[in-house]
Amino acid sequence: MLWKTADYAGWGRALRATGEIARPERRRALDDILKDGLAPAVGMRRSYGDAALNDGGRVIDMTRLDRMLAFDPATGVLEVEAGARVGEIAAAFGPKGWLPAVMPGTGLATVGGCIGQDVHGKNHHHAGSFCQHVAGLTLITAEGSVEVTPEGTPGLFRATAGGLGQTGVIAKARLKLLPAKGDVMVVTERRVEDWDEHIARLDASEATYTVGWIDATATGAVLGRGILEEGETGSGLMPKRVRNRRVPIDAPHFALAGPIVRAFNNAYYRRVPASGRTVVRPIGDFFFPLDKIHDWNRLYGKRGFHQFQCVVPLEAAPALRDMLDTIATSGLASPLAVLKRMGQGRAGFLSFPMEGYTLAVDFPNRAEARELIRRLEDRAADAGGRLYFAKDSLAQGTAIRSMYPELPDWQEAVAKADPGTALATDLVRRLNLRSTR
Repeated sequence: MLWKTADYAGWGRALRATGEIARPERRRALDDILKDGLAPAVGMRRSYGDAALNDGGRVIDMTRLDRMLAFDPATGVLEVEAGARVGEIAAAFGPKGWLPAVMPGTGLATVGGCIGQDVHGKNHHHAGSFCQHVAGLTLITAEGSVEVTPEGTPGLFRATAGGLGQTGVIAKARLKLLPAKGDVMVVTERRVEDWDEHIARLDASEATYTVGWIDATATGAVLGRGILEEGETGSGLMPKRVRNRRVPIDAPHFALAGPIVRAFNNAYYRRVPASGRTVVRPIGDFFFPLDKIHDWNRLYGKRGFHQFQCVVPLEAAPALRDMLDTIATSGLASPLAVLKRMGQGRAGFLSFPMEGYTLAVDFPNRAEARELIRRLEDRAADAGGRLYFAKDSLAQGTAIRSMYPELPDWQEAVAKADPGTALATDLVRRLNLRSTR
């Protein structure tokens, strides 16, 4: 297997790296690569910042190791290679009455990446995080291959779940799928007039899947307005298919100017009738709406974009409202802004979720937006919240340590699994995560 030097980036395109990349197609090729020593494993690089970057070093691209190996219909346990994509699993097993228990906002995320970030989805308030539904995994460490399970090796499992790939290379995993009524989604959409109503509707929702789109340009009395979507799986219905589109070029810098974003958000808000509506959608259109627009990150131009995503405790909802007010009055937000209610579920020492509310907003990569995000990060820390490693590209390590109190436990496990720090990535170095100082 040859190493090839390439330039690559995270999905936000604001942070980039140059280094050697290997793409094994079979487990034997992966083992041969690792004879020369460990290297960070990456997937589709859908993390927005530098979680999957290793500038000046090597990475192993796992996307060709994507086979679905075995399925037990009696238990719903699916064994897959780490490069398998969540959306492909949903497409293959949805018609059979099974779905991945937790799915992030893109179906292009690999299973290995979902484990490394312990991702959450639109059902976190019910189902918890991704790794709470991982029955076990095969991990290649500095000492060789080891089977990791929540019961048999709890410390190593908690260090691997949400552990940013620092305990070893995940070769394959066993996922506990959830029963589904069918391969379509029945979705109820409602307009939400302001922040207080948005929070109240999220709190009251009993739907299996719930998510709120927020108009991050709305201010004053309509601050926090948006659309609440509640979804359930269904069958026997024929949803309207939406044709996939592609962004062929990098958009000019004025494409996301304030007046344009405000006009788009206003139209998007009013696409749902005042009385609400119920629609039927393909599973992918509900869970992975942006996947229908190939290369949508090019809408932010050559300079790329950053995302601010935090979660704060339930009692800190007023602080999150103040953050949204700062965002809305800045004139810097894009149309992509999401608000969700989260439950308590988390599987790892560095897993992002906590019971509370999470807000995610994209910003074009501009100096004033970077400064705004840094201020928002400080306010999230003051509110007792934390930042999401899958989206972060600007934070500093001092704040992160207070957000993740189990960091020392993770550091101890990682030091045993990778004593030579061969698996460190740009994000790990930027945040100084592996240092005990």
